[in-house]
Formats: sequence, structure tokens, C-alpha cells
Amino acid sequence: MDGTQESKGWNPYIAGALTGLLLVFSVWFTGKYVGASTTFVRTAGFIEMVFDAERVAMMDYFIKEVPKIDWQWMFVVGIFFGSLIAAATSKTFRWQAVPTMWEGRFGSDKTRRAATAFIGGTIAMFGARLADG
Repeated sequence: MDGTQESKGWNPYIAGALTGLLLVFSVWFTGKYVGASTTFVRTAGFIEMVFDAERVAMMDYFIKEVPKIDWQWMFVVGIFFGSLIAAATSKTFRWQAVPTMWEGRFGSDKTRRAATAFIGGTIAMFGARLADG
């Protein structure tokens, strides 16, 4: 945004409240918290099963938690499509390799942005998995 156009995105307070309600209903109906890190591990298990299903079947983690498509996996897929629909309907969707705020602070180097995002994502995923998330 160039500062002259008003954002048509969702109100963050309403979006936050709805997310909180989703969490409450998730625990109430399923007894499980909403999360995403397990879904990424399961997806890695799906991909690895294509190449060596026997190896995946013998892994300690997948013995107790068989890779499967369940409500949590569908939730993560829904996050992608829901955010895409929200951005498209609010007319704020745009393809952008380097966000404006990042470019203003660190420059327009796409490689630096991608490396930083990858490292940050790796650290966040490691922390989530370390906490059994």
C-alpha cells in the first residue's frame, strides 16, 4: 500500500476474537488445541511414504502418530485458502517477493529475504516441535 489507499482488510480485533472462539470450540468438541506444526510433520511423512513407506512405518514418531489426513491437516489447508479468499475479497491480494516494510528496512534483495524467512521458519518449527506442538 502506498499510504493513500485505506486498507480493506479484516478488523484485527474481530479476526482475533473469531480465532479465539475457534480455539474454544476446538477444545470443547475435539479435546484438542488448534495447531499447525504436527501437520507439517505429517505432510513430510506423506511425502516420504511415496519414496520409502517401510522406513516411515518403522519411525518411532509415526508408530504412535500415523500420517493421516484429519481435521487438523484440513485446518492448515483451510488457512491457506481462507487467507487467499480473504485477501482477494478485500482487494488486498498481491504477489510480492519482498514486502514493502522489509524493503524499507533491509533492502530489496530477494535472496536475503528468502534466507531470513527460511531460517526464521526453521527456528519456529523447531521450537514448536520441541514443545511437542
